[in-house]
Amino acid sequence: MKLRAGALLLLWLAAAVPAAAQTEAAPMATHQHDMTPADEDLPPLGTGPSVQMTGALGDYAMMRDASGTSWQPDSAPMEGIHGLVGEWSTMVHGYITGIYDHQGGPRGDDKTFSSSMLMGMAQHSLGSGHLTLRGMLSLDPFMGKSGYPLLLQTGETADGVTPLIDRQHPHDLFMELAGVYSTPIAQGASAFLYLGYPGEPALGPPTFMHRFSGMDNPEAPIGHHWLDATHITYGVATAGLVYENWKFEGSIFNGREPDQQRWDFDPLRLDSASARVSWNPSADLAFQVSYGFIKAPEQLEPGINQHRITASAIYNRKLAQGNWQTTFAWGQNNQQPGPTSNAFLLESAVGWYAHTIFARAENDQKDELFPPGSPLDGHSFDVSKFSLGYVYDIPVGDHLSLGLGVLGSLYALPSALDPHYGSSPGSYMFFTRVKLR
Repeated sequence: MKLRAGALLLLWLAAAVPAAAQTEAAPMATHQHDMTPADEDLPPLGTGPSVQMTGALGDYAMMRDASGTSWQPDSAPMEGIHGLVGEWSTMVHGYITGIYDHQGGPRGDDKTFSSSMLMGMAQHSLGSGHLTLRGMLSLDPFMGKSGYPLLLQTGETADGVTPLIDRQHPHDLFMELAGVYSTPIAQGASAFLYLGYPGEPALGPPTFMHRFSGMDNPEAPIGHHWLDATHITYGVATAGLVYENWKFEGSIFNGREPDQQRWDFDPLRLDSASARVSWNPSADLAFQVSYGFIKAPEQLEPGINQHRITASAIYNRKLAQGNWQTTFAWGQNNQQPGPTSNAFLLESAVGWYAHTIFARAENDQKDELFPPGSPLDGHSFDVSKFSLGYVYDIPVGDHLSLGLGVLGSLYALPSALDPHYGSSPGSYMFFTRVKLR
């Protein structure tokens, strides 16, 4: 692991704790990750600052908000430290994970690296509604432009010339810099506008690192580019309506995925569009369906556009001393010109006291497992991956925990891939994590 990355983020986290706890007058009450909507009464929309934020898009509990403008179940846990800075309600959350990664088989590799994220939010009443500002940064660029080994992963590039295959690209330094304003327009209804550079359009389920069922897993899903790869896009505007437990929204955004220069800002374009309908029928359920036209998402395939369809369901159940969440998601990419392919994901995580067990099963149709010029380039293969992991979190301070974890994965591949991946490849990770709580 690059020590400078770890040192920088640890200093970052250390600075974030007192900043989140600052108030003008009295000591602040803090709320940890086991909050639920029943923990305290929330103020009506736009009535002034509170330690507890309201939902960014309307008059509902903030626990419903996930990445971008996506929704999760209202009963889902919300990690982070909440406070007041002047008249702004604030929230800070972050982690840094040190990982030893072994990917087996002829195409496998080993690497020790770190992944990280620091997110801050601030909310203030404005007119009849409220303004929410969000920022999210990562020191993932320190892991190098080629990211980390991950069998069967495809998408993006490390050098602008060759595609990344069997590797997961790093996130950009700037993952989200966005603001959203919402205002009531009728009883139980609100309108909102979200602007981000970068930001996340209305397309797909909550990003894997922001849903409880996936956030403890240190690996990205291999179906990431069918489901939620647009979670970092350099230019997005989303407008929508919330009516009770329904949300209708549409986005214009930059369809090009971030390039290999992970420290800078990519050019602003608004050349793609998406629409999403979300429904939370109860506190424990969240559904969404979405469609997007994505113009030339891959830098190395500038003439190929995508039509993407996704659907997902998230079930969350609050336990006496923990939480259980399961996500099912489907995504379809229709290349223009090119084939149509599908990805399916089922993941679940159960946490109680300091223990968390998480699992993920995926089945994808992959046609980018071989580089241009290979006889198998463009051939589609039906591949499956099964992962199981465990993490134990130890409190090391009022707002910090130290997690120790392990993850193992097995694969089901067609026999045509045996010469390249082996007949029964496997992979594993050992990781340790420092997290704000």
